[in-house]
Amino acid sequence: MEKKEQIKNIIRDFHLRNPFDVVPRDIEVPIDTAKIITIIGIRRCGKTSILHDVINKLSEKVDKTRILFINFEDERLDLSLKELDLLVQGFRELYPEHDLSQCYFFFDEIQNVEGWEKFVRRVYDSVTKNIFLTGSNSKLLGSDIATSLRGRTLSFEVFPLSFKEYLRFNEIEIDLYSSSSRARIRNAQSQFLKDGGFPETIFLEERYRIPLLQEYFNVLLYKDLIERYSISNTVALKYFLKRLTASSTKQLSIHKIYNELKSINLKIGKNTLYDFLDYASSVYFGLVLYKYDPSLAARQLGEKKIYSVDTGLCNAIEYRFSEDAGKALENAVFLELRRKGAELFFLRSEKSECDFLMLDRGKVLTAIQVAYDISDGVTRKRELKGLIEACRRFDLAKGTIITAETLKEFQWEGIQVNMIPFYRFFTAAD
Repeated sequence: MEKKEQIKNIIRDFHLRNPFDVVPRDIEVPIDTAKIITIIGIRRCGKTSILHDVINKLSEKVDKTRILFINFEDERLDLSLKELDLLVQGFRELYPEHDLSQCYFFFDEIQNVEGWEKFVRRVYDSVTKNIFLTGSNSKLLGSDIATSLRGRTLSFEVFPLSFKEYLRFNEIEIDLYSSSSRARIRNAQSQFLKDGGFPETIFLEERYRIPLLQEYFNVLLYKDLIERYSISNTVALKYFLKRLTASSTKQLSIHKIYNELKSINLKIGKNTLYDFLDYASSVYFGLVLYKYDPSLAARQLGEKKIYSVDTGLCNAIEYRFSEDAGKALENAVFLELRRKGAELFFLRSEKSECDFLMLDRGKVLTAIQVAYDISDGVTRKRELKGLIEACRRFDLAKGTIITAETLKEFQWEGIQVNMIPFYRFFTAAD
């Protein structure tokens, strides 16, 4: 079948189908901004479902035939840059009565087509301003947008489900004053730290969740990294990714990983390992947290910690991760704060460490520690010391310790300390 005819079939089938069956996420995607909306995140985190939700809402306001939705993961397409205009041609031929400037174009995983940004730029300049894109590579979309689409875009990062969204997907009502609701929420917290928030896992039997997450890892490894970046040393890459997972919530040492690889006779340069870290960050597999320093250059060159994009993915790849509830909780807190768009750093001195500093336009507003269980005296003393030092350094009147269960407020050395369970902190109204 001629490609244009195939495209027309795909477009028409979309227009004749029922509304998408989706559970709304908390991310609010604007519709009429005259900007290119880009939605970026790791594969399978729910970007397509967010587009589906936008399309459902838009279909209530405009004729659905004014909406073009193309999923570039559809094997029937396999379009080159020169063939992308067939999408516009096919749409125009199907609906010649439509003014295309009043139509809406949704392109899912468009980065699969090399040079896509040239096509999008032309469509934006000459066809319609209503363009929505998704992609699973922040570096690719970011660099192409910066060079070709500057000033024309609004970007949104998407991660696997937040805890609040996880409760919604599991149909658990948030009522912290109801004993039964609170019990269900606390149980869900334990499951969330274990299974993570990839939407598809929620609707699977538990025995299938780890195999599914392992399959996510394999697709990311081979399609998003090896294939996209033409990586030949696949053994070293796979080892590196598993070491990143094992290092979640810890300081990252490329030098140490280099020596480990060298000790097992895997030859690879340090610069290549730094490239691997850059690639892993670009596809949202590993998320870097920098040590706070007033100097921007010092931040970039200084110590850094690594976090996983999902605790369930960690448990599927690195089995020992599931044995450390404290690591899972800290990783989950990092993800919740990152979802909120917070500017985040950690603080470390010779004597103490504070897990998270939240900044707004360069000013430190909040200091947060994470401790799964604060009952042990040594743990309590260590966490309080790091929190109090951070509060004093940045002139903060209060600090927060996020726990698994403890709820308590008190004064410590002139600083108000709020201990609050994860499930309470991240279900409160924003």
